[in-house]
Amino acid sequence: MIRVFEETDLDKIVQIWLDASIIAHDFIPSTYWKEKAEDMRNLYLPASKTFVYQTDTVILGFISMVDNYIAAIFVNPESQGQGIGKQLIEYIKKQHTLITLGVYSKNIRSIDFYKRQGFVIINEKIEENTGEFETLMELQ
Repeated sequence: MIRVFEETDLDKIVQIWLDASIIAHDFIPSTYWKEKAEDMRNLYLPASKTFVYQTDTVILGFISMVDNYIAAIFVNPESQGQGIGKQLIEYIKKQHTLITLGVYSKNIRSIDFYKRQGFVIINEKIEENTGEFETLMELQ
């Protein structure tokens, strides 16, 4: 089930984000992600509209939107490959006619995932916090 984020989901969502970020972005030191956890909790999540994917009482993933931009989409690493990310994207597609996102260019697995969902690459830029290249994608 996909539902609107509730304040009681915060700890679980931040943990999913941290665990998945460390694995997916192994080209960035894990200390970077650990240092950003409080920003995720106190700045980024409150500034976005977030939906969680839940089975029974267990949250397995989430997607956060800022207007038409996917600010975050993360699935618990143990639950990846089960279609949860795809379901979250499909949920958002029903609400937006244009969707954009940025993904680290070295994160080939995620870029391939987004392409399978219909996203196309529109640009590349340097992400200022890490100095890494970021691929910008959109879905119309």
